[in-house]
Amino acid sequence: MFHILVVDDDRNTRRLLQAVLESDGFSVVTACDGQEALAVMDREHVDLVVLDVMMPNMDGYEFTRTLRQANDELPVLMVTARQLPEDKKKGFLVGTDDYMTKPIDEEEMLLRIRALLRRARIVSERRIVVGDVVLDYDSMTVTGHGQTLELPQKEFLLLYKLLSYPGKIFTRIQLMDEIWGSETETGWETVTVHIGRLRKRFEGWEEFEILSVRGLGYKAVRRV
Repeated sequence: MFHILVVDDDRNTRRLLQAVLESDGFSVVTACDGQEALAVMDREHVDLVVLDVMMPNMDGYEFTRTLRQANDELPVLMVTARQLPEDKKKGFLVGTDDYMTKPIDEEEMLLRIRALLRRARIVSERRIVVGDVVLDYDSMTVTGHGQTLELPQKEFLLLYKLLSYPGKIFTRIQLMDEIWGSETETGWETVTVHIGRLRKRFEGWEEFEILSVRGLGYKAVRRV
């Protein structure tokens, strides 16, 4: 079970977010500002933070900046009433992973949280073994068949993502959001291009295969 920390100075908002998250299977702890959130993190494991911006004592910007300065890569989703472009830009500059404005769409928030947790899982596992083939996240290399291939970043992340969930179908839009980021201006067609490059690069490797699922997207299949 994933553990979510909800940080908001409004008691009713904390209760609402906690109820929504718990109904979707998450374990939830809450805090009323950034200082209390840091104290919670000292005593409890947290997988992701849902964070308001405007709070007393330590606001959301300062909390996120404190995490990143400590090299803490904990996923952070800012949820705030501040809607100006400069507010959103500041959030990303201090290190938030995603940003939503109030009033929130609860279903969209849950989708964004799951996307952030999937990306965090990719980073934390660091290594995938498929038969005699090894994908190493730190070096972005694929070793097998007597060679070590250093892939371009997006190609490696795409392959790593698909092989992290063998048999699971991902749409092009999902892959764009998770590999290129929701703020990218690149069209989803680039996913098709990168899939084509991966297929050509690993043609003849019997350990895995990337399949197209007509009308849906792509999935990786492990053959060993």
